[in-house]
Amino acid sequence: MQVYKAPLNDMRFVLLDLLDAGQLAQLPGFEEATPDTITSILEEGAKLCENVLLPLNRSGDEHGCTYENGVVRTPPGFKDAYKAFVEAGWLAMSANPEHGGQGLPELVNFVFEEMVCSSNLAFGNYPLLSKGATALIEVHATPELKSRYVPRLIEGRWSGTMCLTEPQCGTDLGLIRTRAVPTDGGSYRITGTKIFITAGEHDLSENIIHLVLAKLPDAPSGTRGISLFLVPKFMPRADGSLGPRNGVTCAGIEKKMGIHASATCVLNFDEAEGWLIGEPHQGLKCMFTMMNAARLGVGLQGLGIGEAAYQSAVAYAKDRRQGRSLKGAAEPSASADPIIVHPDVRRMLLTQRALNEGARALGYFVALNLDIARKHPDAARREEADDFVQLMTPVVKAFFTDCGSLAANLAVQIHGGHGYIREHGIEQFVRDSRIPQLYEGTNGIQALDLVGRKLGQHNGRLLRRFFHPVTAFVEEHKGDERMAEFIEPLAKGLDRLRNASLTIAGRGLADPEEAGAAATEYLKLFALVAVGYMWARMAKLALAKNGGDNGFHATKLKTARFYMARLMPETSSLFAQLMAGKRTLMEMGADEF
Repeated sequence: MQVYKAPLNDMRFVLLDLLDAGQLAQLPGFEEATPDTITSILEEGAKLCENVLLPLNRSGDEHGCTYENGVVRTPPGFKDAYKAFVEAGWLAMSANPEHGGQGLPELVNFVFEEMVCSSNLAFGNYPLLSKGATALIEVHATPELKSRYVPRLIEGRWSGTMCLTEPQCGTDLGLIRTRAVPTDGGSYRITGTKIFITAGEHDLSENIIHLVLAKLPDAPSGTRGISLFLVPKFMPRADGSLGPRNGVTCAGIEKKMGIHASATCVLNFDEAEGWLIGEPHQGLKCMFTMMNAARLGVGLQGLGIGEAAYQSAVAYAKDRRQGRSLKGAAEPSASADPIIVHPDVRRMLLTQRALNEGARALGYFVALNLDIARKHPDAARREEADDFVQLMTPVVKAFFTDCGSLAANLAVQIHGGHGYIREHGIEQFVRDSRIPQLYEGTNGIQALDLVGRKLGQHNGRLLRRFFHPVTAFVEEHKGDERMAEFIEPLAKGLDRLRNASLTIAGRGLADPEEAGAAATEYLKLFALVAVGYMWARMAKLALAKNGGDNGFHATKLKTARFYMARLMPETSSLFAQLMAGKRTLMEMGADEF
């Protein structure tokens, strides 16, 4: 059975004890974001996710979206859930108050999004796309477009999409064929086909606002010739009411492995009227505003699935009785012991838990820096925070989603045959967790982004935003005997990461394939060290709270020990793999495969 209860105690520990999220109330515009306010908001969000969204997760998967004559309908219950979602203001939480938003920190929204992803990943895609579209329009569109579209997106009356992929191109967007022809009235006529469009058509909102990449008639070749256009499903009148249907239609929905309740559409644009966003031929740069936000959101999908898979596996492991404890019956009066007594089951549960809690700390830390980058009065502090967010975005997207898939598969393993059949709903986690590793740039692309762009950006400045504070933390605590079991593994991992960074930078300058051959292992090495840093910081806090001898903090210390002893050593094998170079990957000819 699918089980989920928002881990509010752990969320509060990370937010208030580890990150001191109360500091956000000192930033201009965030004055109301006090610890008490944040806690109250998250408690209400937990109720919505546990009581409204979670019950629809499995039924939505079983029913799926339906398509008939260009009309897409979401599963039963989704329209009412979406109405409750937007009427309660969840879509407006971190949106700009100038356009009707609540103006709360992105960190608060980040935590809420984790809950949504845990309880109903498919449902969460709809507001995620709208939120990203809103941010892009606010940053890059004209004041007229902002005033016309943003308030209704924030209200949830209208929703948003991002239309990039075409049948012949995914990652290589320079190959797009969609065309935009200017009209005498200042708008453009958009013609082409887009595929894999999440929330491209549905029955949740009264209008859908498509953000479409296309090429102007005079566009240069490749990605330098891409422009961005806003294309509404229905043309809005001056008073905000809906006018005639625009020339965009849904030609079908994909039959997918997972997220069945999330409509993934083929959209045909037939001289649809649209408006340019940003400068001509600068569309990809504008779209990255939405893509980077979406990549962090997709990372949260991995964390959300991982938490739900873990909680479901724990509930089953405590209830399912098979065999006896290896050291003798744990419960002699029962016919068998619960499987949680077995070391290998505990290994799997602790792997899920340690990765989830470590990722949560790192993800919230990134979100905190996102708010600092936007609101801090000191320009240097804003730059520092923005550098960190840029550096960690591919790490969060790739590592969190890989961990979510791992956690889902471990949940099936713990359930045994009952996990493989549909009755318990656990196999849905495996199917749903697979897509976050693919969309918004596959995890291999994230690794290439890390080594190809972030590693050398600003002469290594982004890397220093991570290396300097971690090095300082290690130096500060290396003489503390109580911290030795956490600091020593972190220090070894950090040395490997530093050496790997220098090696890849040097080899990559001479031969880009060398950097590409090491990219995936490097990203995971980076992630393990980053999460290890967060675990060391959490262990320090747990030790300070009554010595970590009982209750919540004692459990936190035990999980930290597991991470350092069982997961952190993987940095050694990853270092060896990436140092092997490209030869064993590239020496085989294509015809030998």
